[in-house]
Amino acid sequence: MIRILKTIRPWFVVAFLAMTATTAFSVDDARVSLFVIVGAPGEEQYDEVFQTSAARWKTSGTIAGADVNVFNGEPADTGSDRDRLISALTDAASSTADLWLVFIGHGTFDNKLAKFNLIGPDISAAELSEWLKPLKRRIVIIQGASASAPFINQLSAPGRVLITATRSGSEQNYTRFGRFAADALASPETDIDQDEQNSALEIFLAAARMTEEWYKTEGRLATEHPLIDDNGDGRGTPADWFNGLQVKTQSKDGAIADGVRANQVHLIRSEFETRLTDEQRQWRDEKELELARLRDRKKELKEADYLQELEAILIELAKFYDGIEKQESPETNGQPQT
Repeated sequence: MIRILKTIRPWFVVAFLAMTATTAFSVDDARVSLFVIVGAPGEEQYDEVFQTSAARWKTSGTIAGADVNVFNGEPADTGSDRDRLISALTDAASSTADLWLVFIGHGTFDNKLAKFNLIGPDISAAELSEWLKPLKRRIVIIQGASASAPFINQLSAPGRVLITATRSGSEQNYTRFGRFAADALASPETDIDQDEQNSALEIFLAAARMTEEWYKTEGRLATEHPLIDDNGDGRGTPADWFNGLQVKTQSKDGAIADGVRANQVHLIRSEFETRLTDEQRQWRDEKELELARLRDRKKELKEADYLQELEAILIELAKFYDGIEKQESPETNGQPQT
């Protein structure tokens, strides 16, 4: 067992410990799409912050080779950001590659409807939910605005990773989480599992940590508490429920923990990850999910049976990674021979 674990990349062992999901995303190798939506600043001081954050996302998207679209009110003669976003989302329905939607700005909530304040006509969470329905692709939504939590209630669904700056619609003060998410996007310090790439989960945890530290340093009462949802239950999990990449506090109803799926999606992939084909990545993800299901059954199994099943899966994964390192022939897709 020890020999097997040593043949597997350290980051995978960490990921294995965090695995609790029961389904995997299916993604392809087409270009990832990144939509950065910059809202109305309201005041000049916010405009500089919003534009700086947007520029960092754009730079990272370019590095990732993504199809980047920035919506910031320009050019005004081509219609409103709302109309351009609707058009872009309509076009996005033709791809199955990942789509990242990053909202930078202010939001509102009137106890019924949550909105993001665009330059021009605003958009509500309910409207965005309708626009996204035709899309058959994995979607990561980072809603860094105030009063953003209700977007989880409206948008949560299988195949989506949702991150919000607040835990309720009543947290309506200016939020700093979005700025810190942009800071964490490409920072080496964000990489908890040391796999040379920052996952959506790692960006969330790093930005949440920086947000908490800011309030403590300033001696202020925190008015924003970020959430992440990727299991489709529409509830969201706060950052302080995580120990590393694994949720340490389970929900009372036994729902699958948030965070697992978010840790499998990256805007900028590592050199190793880019060497994988779609088929290889999907095979790897399915094997990780086998480990997840096994981990959930651990208490039901005898220790010897558990270790036997664990060893079998780890051997397959060890062969897989060894094959990738040796650049196995395309016919095997890097997968273990039987």
